[in-house]
Amino acid sequence: MEPLRDEIDTLDAVDALNALDARWSSSWTPPEVARRLSGIRTPWYVAGGWALDLFLRRRTRVHGDIEIAVPEADFPQVRQRFPAYVFDAAGGGRIWEDASPEALAAVHQTWLRDPATGNYLLDVFREPHDGDTWICRRDTTIRLPYGDIVHRTQDGIPYLAPELVLLFKAKHARHKDRNDFTTTLPHMSRAQRETLAGLLTRVHPGHAWLADL
Repeated sequence: MEPLRDEIDTLDAVDALNALDARWSSSWTPPEVARRLSGIRTPWYVAGGWALDLFLRRRTRVHGDIEIAVPEADFPQVRQRFPAYVFDAAGGGRIWEDASPEALAAVHQTWLRDPATGNYLLDVFREPHDGDTWICRRDTTIRLPYGDIVHRTQDGIPYLAPELVLLFKAKHARHKDRNDFTTTLPHMSRAQRETLAGLLTRVHPGHAWLADL
């Protein structure tokens, strides 16, 4: 739920963020999401900090929400799985409740809301793609087959490859992102480190993390 976090410069905004954090306090876990999406035809994966924990096979910190990603064109398949819930669009410091197609087209984040409680349970990224090829929204020249970027736990939960999770975290490099990097790096293979170094050089030249890779 990053769009609102980067625009906090007043006490009112801090209060609004605290209220938003409370609305995410009952967000689902990866096994809960996997159960609800069982059998869905589109490729999907857990993203963000939860993806790194799935890679590490342990929970390393508290997560304020859960993020998954799906190809943009296949989002309706996800939406159909949750007829009792509402999807809001989020981005640029705004939330569009029960988002219209126009609002969805303007941003890539979609928050699943329980209308009975007003709480958010799942953040769905609608990603650019070309058929079965994933396209990086930070640099659209980076294109990879979904089969190469989606890993699975022993229980079959799909998650984004750690080198790509860290690529997205590198942009803001907040405290939690730096911790995620230092926690995950020792467990990455040489090939994964080299891939991350190449991507950082391409997308964020001169990034501080390159010295550790």
